[in-house]
Amino acid sequence: MKKYALITGASGEIGSAIAKKLAGEGYSLYLHYNQNEKGIQLLIEQLQRFENDYIPIQADLSLATGYEKVADQIFSLDAIVHNSGQSHYGLLVDLKEEELDQIMKVHVTAPILLTKRLLPKLISKRSGQIVVISSIWGQTGAACEVAYSAAKGAQIAFVKALSKEVSLNGITVNAVAPGAVQSRMLQSLTEEELCALKEDIPVGRLGTGEDVAEAVAFLLSTKSQYITGHTLAVNGGWYT
Repeated sequence: MKKYALITGASGEIGSAIAKKLAGEGYSLYLHYNQNEKGIQLLIEQLQRFENDYIPIQADLSLATGYEKVADQIFSLDAIVHNSGQSHYGLLVDLKEEELDQIMKVHVTAPILLTKRLLPKLISKRSGQIVVISSIWGQTGAACEVAYSAAKGAQIAFVKALSKEVSLNGITVNAVAPGAVQSRMLQSLTEEELCALKEDIPVGRLGTGEDVAEAVAFLLSTKSQYITGHTLAVNGGWYT
């Protein structure tokens, strides 16, 4: 029987790495994206060799009805990977109200409401996994990323609470908290700043989308069936 997983934000570096890993594990995938249609089509082409179902779903999760647009296109479901996100850098005193609203909708409101809509599909099977891609900043906080840190911390609290609510339904709920990952989020840094960042990380390198994907695959596997409510740090020892 086919297994189906939903990945939000599947067109980015981390999302596409997760998709490739799960496709290799035999999953059929619902691949959510917002603006990067070219990226999602390229990803689907790359996944064809695994010969499962790959279904693109376009939706803007910063809109009030965005999560409904995703949920309406989901049928059979075994796992959810909440990966959509956006960064924001700047002082709190300069944060605009509409920027805060968008950050919270994408990282907190949409994942919670989307999970609410889809949870009955997992409960009916009495099995399933939910993984939220949070951040190191949700664990320790970052100056100049106050709103982002608050949203990522809220994701971790959501994981802890929901895991207790659905554990007897055979559903696990966990988070992955990446550190500095090679992605568009770091493209504004200079070479000198990147070198300094790498020196701060005990393992001496940036993370990759594949590092995060391996953690997600583990949390979706039977090897982790006694782990729930946990936040798995994937940060090279940067924060422990």
